Amino acid sequence: MLDRIKKLEEEIEQFNDKAEKALEDWRIRLLGKKGEITQLFEEFKTVGTEQKREFGQRLNSLKNKAVDKIVSIKDLLENQSVLTSKEDKSRPSDNAVVGTRHPISLVKREITEIFSKLGFVVEEGPEVEDDWHVFSALNFPPEHPARDMQDTFFIAKNPDILLRTHTSSVQVRVMKNQKPPIRALMPGRVFRNEAISARAHCIFHQVEGLYIDENVSFTDLKQTLLYFAKEMFGENTEIRLRPSFFPFTEPSAEMDVSCKICGGKGCNVCKYTGWLEVLGCGMVDPNVLENCGIDSKRYSGFAFGMGVERIAMLKYQIKDLRLYFENDLRFLKQFDKAY
Repeated sequence: MLDRIKKLEEEIEQFNDKAEKALEDWRIRLLGKKGEITQLFEEFKTVGTEQKREFGQRLNSLKNKAVDKIVSIKDLLENQSVLTSKEDKSRPSDNAVVGTRHPISLVKREITEIFSKLGFVVEEGPEVEDDWHVFSALNFPPEHPARDMQDTFFIAKNPDILLRTHTSSVQVRVMKNQKPPIRALMPGRVFRNEAISARAHCIFHQVEGLYIDENVSFTDLKQTLLYFAKEMFGENTEIRLRPSFFPFTEPSAEMDVSCKICGGKGCNVCKYTGWLEVLGCGMVDPNVLENCGIDSKRYSGFAFGMGVERIAMLKYQIKDLRLYFENDLRFLKQFDKAY
């Protein structure tokens, strides 16, 4: 056995083959399951007690020499591979390409932050709703003509289950589950069965607000919206409120802001009026309060709602709604510095 150990020690010292396959074959011949060194360890079990110490030390030394030799040659091969490679492994890596926020997300976040300064908290609700939350609780009886203003997607031809047409359904849930004072903001996606064009889409986003407390007045609504307009569009922005109609508010109004493109002088964007419509608003109808279990004789409130796409169009001067949904990187990359 000692002669075989000496012979293998000499072979290990002399081995210098740099080919990967030859190195692997040699490793298997020495250290594999049926390798020569492995067989010596099997035979070691039969060595007499007086010789075990000497043979054990020589075998362990032999195995360590074989392993060290294999590792050193492998390291040499890897270093040569790096040196001969066309790619410089030591070169610093390129910075990872960072994605950009979508303009809708940017504007929705900005709107939320503006109203959060006034104490509004974000509330959310389901996109698949029932008729009561979307229409009936908001003063839309079955025969009400205002239902025709909102082309609705119904689920499985069920007239009671539908995709919400506005986030006002979340207002109903908040009023049912919370006691005044209520100061809430409802951002979310809504759906209407409309033809897709540069000015309309079947999917869009809204942000609605609701404030209910004792002695809330229309003046509170006006000042809140004026603050929002100046924060969103600039300190010099002016607003005007025009009488309108919504089933769930009375009185109701639509709010315009002075055109930031022409400074109110008139241009093709504002149709030479100097004003741009941005949202609808009004005092919450007492019937809506009562439907949701709130005493209309003690409490009053206001509500408002705006389309996020509309605000983004005005803020970034985007002329086609379809761009928001086409995932065109040329369009989206323009907003990497927008926030």
